[in-house]
Amino acid sequence: MNRKFPGDPEPWQVLKSDYVSQKDWFRVRVEHVRLPSGAEIPEYWVSEFRPWVNVVAVTDDDALVLIRQYRHGLGAVHFELPAGTTDPGEVDLEAATRRELLEETGYGGGRWSPLVTLSANPALQNNLTHTFLAEGVTLLAPPHPEASEDLRVHLIPVREVDALIDGGDFIQALHLTPLLLYLRRRSLNPGRARLR
Repeated sequence: MNRKFPGDPEPWQVLKSDYVSQKDWFRVRVEHVRLPSGAEIPEYWVSEFRPWVNVVAVTDDDALVLIRQYRHGLGAVHFELPAGTTDPGEVDLEAATRRELLEETGYGGGRWSPLVTLSANPALQNNLTHTFLAEGVTLLAPPHPEASEDLRVHLIPVREVDALIDGGDFIQALHLTPLLLYLRRRSLNPGRARLR
């Protein structure tokens, strides 16, 4: 929910909008916009993506289901949450997240709830990332990632995650933020830390 507060800035007026790319994974539009002050920006670039999803998945024995994979943009491997994108037209975000968890790790089931919704870059991107918390997940099947994915599944005890974070082993902001939120909530409510 996007709450309004007194004195909030007004939206910009779009005077012209053109797509420079409309490929499935690379939709970019350039817009001529007018700000409420009257100033104009003749070329404002926006990247469009379908909604992204990820999951903080915790087993009954209090381990996080994490993955490691190579990311070509940085040319590096780090820990990440199981994650992906919705399919075209897909609106059930939890179902998309369950699918990604099962495909990438083989884990599923458990008790699911929304955790947080974030923006990677609200200035330049139009999509949101929806994170769910899945407690009590179990191994249901072997992982079956997509052909373009080379993943390694790791079960990391929750008590060891702080050391991974402090050591720089998580770099993806949209994965680190929900994980930190989950750890903070656990520390504030230790009775809920392990639901069985």
